[in-house]
Amino acid sequence: MAGELEASWMREIGDELNKPYMAQLKAFLMQEKAAGHKIYPKSAEIFNAFNKTPYDKVKVVILGQDPYHGEHQAHGLSFSVQRGIAIPRSLNNIYKELKTDIPGFTIPTHGNLEKWAEQGVLLLNTSLTVRANEAASHSKKGWEHFTDAVIKKLSQDAKGIVFILWGAHAQSKIALIDTAKHHIIKSVHPSPLSVERGFWGSKPFSKANEFLKQEGKEEIDWQIE
Repeated sequence: MAGELEASWMREIGDELNKPYMAQLKAFLMQEKAAGHKIYPKSAEIFNAFNKTPYDKVKVVILGQDPYHGEHQAHGLSFSVQRGIAIPRSLNNIYKELKTDIPGFTIPTHGNLEKWAEQGVLLLNTSLTVRANEAASHSKKGWEHFTDAVIKKLSQDAKGIVFILWGAHAQSKIALIDTAKHHIIKSVHPSPLSVERGFWGSKPFSKANEFLKQEGKEEIDWQIE
C-alpha cells in the first residue's frame, strides 16, 4: 500500500496498521487500482508527512483534509506541492499571510514545504490518498481512523504542540486534543472561497512561534528558499 512508516512513528502507532479498518482500506485501494484509477500521492509518498517529521520532533501540526488531486501535485505533505508545479491558490494565500505576518518573509517561487516538515511541522492530511481529479474521493474509507489515532497519540503523550487548524473540517479535530496541554490556533481556511472571512491578519505563524518560545522550543523558520 505504501512505503515504510518511519521508525519512531512505527513504534508509537504501528499497531494501527494491523487493525481491521486498515485491512479494509488496503483492499479498497487495491480495488481502486484494479479499476484503473490513478491514486495520489504515489505509494512511496503516502506516509511522507511522518517520514519527514519523526514523532519525537513534532512541534507544530498543520492539518489539511485530503491530498491535491491534480497530476504531480501531491507528495504526502498537507498544502505542499512538488517543485516545478504551479502553487495552488490556498498555498498562495498562505504565503501572502506569511508576508504580512513574519518580518522579512519573501514569497517563494515554488510550493514545496519540506523545509517546514524537517523543522518539526507535521503537515498532516486527515485522508492520505485521493483518486485523480476527484476531491475527497477517499474520505471516510478508513484514513480518518488512522490520522485521528495520530492526533490522539500526540495529544496524550506529547506536550506543548501547536495545532494550526484552518476551516471547519480541521477544527472538528479539537475534540481529540487536550487543550490544557497543547495550543490551538484556528481560523477560516485559506482557500479563495473563505480567505476574506478571517484568514487575512490571523497571524498563525508568529503566534505559533510565540507558543513555541513559551514552551522553550526552537521557533520555526518559515522562510522557504
